[in-house]
Amino acid sequence: MTEEEIELCLKEAKADIVGFRKGETIFNQGDTPRYITMLVEGNVSIGNDSVNGKRSIMGMFSNPGELFGEVFLFLNHNEYVNYAYASSPSKILEIPKEYLTRPGANPSALQSRMLSNMITIFAERTFYLNNRLQVLSCSTLRQKIARFILQNMNERDRVTLKMSREEFADFLNAARPSLSRELMKMQDDGFIKVVRKDLIVKNIEGLKSL
Repeated sequence: MTEEEIELCLKEAKADIVGFRKGETIFNQGDTPRYITMLVEGNVSIGNDSVNGKRSIMGMFSNPGELFGEVFLFLNHNEYVNYAYASSPSKILEIPKEYLTRPGANPSALQSRMLSNMITIFAERTFYLNNRLQVLSCSTLRQKIARFILQNMNERDRVTLKMSREEFADFLNAARPSLSRELMKMQDDGFIKVVRKDLIVKNIEGLKSL
């Protein structure tokens, strides 16, 4: 959304922009969905805790304009089955769900545009989940890391992680010490170079062959 559209949404939908500190919860498992939540600034992670307390990172959002948690609204779920938290200081646009779930007989231009964009959003979400499934279906941690890098590297053959090492481990369903060891082994074997949050590809064909 443009700044003008956000301003219009604040007035037309009686939406709010809410600030969250790093680590602060945006919504919890079991909360009742009341808003369409859109990232304005910062980074958001979606997580799920198993019955034994192990955390899995289900998704990460860092691009302004991205929606998260919207599926539960459109499926009329009474509660979130995941939770969302700010992984860096963030600003979230909270739009009352009725603005899009009950647009009325004559929706406004902004409502029509947002509803139309939902099709693209759901398609992108399906693509993202398919990629994540490809990562998690790998049999070894090295294969998971390689698949993640190949999916996310930029034109400079590098991935800049927008999450902590612990969150990356949770995303891969791995223990953090195991992830750190495997990254160092992959660096020693010449596949990648690890520089802070950058994973730099040194042997792309080798990664593809894993």
